[in-house]
Amino acid sequence: MISKHYPHLLAAVFTAFFIVLAIDPVSRDVWIAEVIPVILIFLFLVATYRTFCFSFTAYTLMAIWLFWHTIGGHYTFANVPFEWLQSLPGSNGRNHFDRVGHFVVGFYAFAMAEWLMRNRLCSLKLAMSFSLFFIMSVAAGYEIIEWWYAVLEGGDAGIEFLGSQGDIWDAQKDMLADTLGAVTSLILFWLVRPDIKAGK
Repeated sequence: MISKHYPHLLAAVFTAFFIVLAIDPVSRDVWIAEVIPVILIFLFLVATYRTFCFSFTAYTLMAIWLFWHTIGGHYTFANVPFEWLQSLPGSNGRNHFDRVGHFVVGFYAFAMAEWLMRNRLCSLKLAMSFSLFFIMSVAAGYEIIEWWYAVLEGGDAGIEFLGSQGDIWDAQKDMLADTLGAVTSLILFWLVRPDIKAGK
């Protein structure tokens, strides 16, 4: 019974979580900018649930980013109070919460590959390649949007949204994190093959 309603339960928990973290964020301007993609993706998944239901693994992977990004929007990514992320080897005191956030963006490659395969739109190799390139394209596009917002908004809100924390290679490292997350999720997809299980 619980497994049957897992997507609904996940959506309900996320909705409550989102509402709580929408209360008194560190910067309302940054919060608005950060939650726009969260809201759009969540509403898209809700709207398409009846026409295409992803595997529970795909929903779980996608939910990780929704929760993670919502936390980052509340605190601003550079100031999320996860001190252990600042003590990682080579961090030099940098808060890597945003880097982990980019890594989990890559998890959406799993859902993309599943959609392509279950709709029989291409071969497994092409589905995995397209899903990887899709995430890489989204990653590059998002870095451009971050730069654009930071230039237009300016001030503290622009800096906090950009989240580079003084690292001139931040955009490149973020895109690498997105790509590594995609590779990780695609390896998982290859191992569990939800498209085969759905066809049985």
